Amino acid sequence: MAEIKVTVSDTQVKCLEYAAYSVQDWCDNAIHNRARIAQEEIIAKLVAHCNANSIALAVGTDKQVAQAFELKVVDTAKNVSDNAKKVPE
Repeated sequence: MAEIKVTVSDTQVKCLEYAAYSVQDWCDNAIHNRARIAQEEIIAKLVAHCNANSIALAVGTDKQVAQAFELKVVDTAKNVSDNAKKVPE
């Protein structure tokens, strides 16, 4: 399991403490919710691709996300951005 570290200033901590009961819980929730949304988007694209191409869908969300990357239905945001920069003008 990956661990993500974020560094914020003392002022930012105070501001977050003002906005949230628990800064850690707020951060955890934000990250987990964004990952859930991405997972739903990835699986929707995979299902559409598999249905359009008569490909058996993997079973379980972990395997479906992996299958979407293996079939190149989706790619990382970094790869998409980096490849877009390589397009000649």
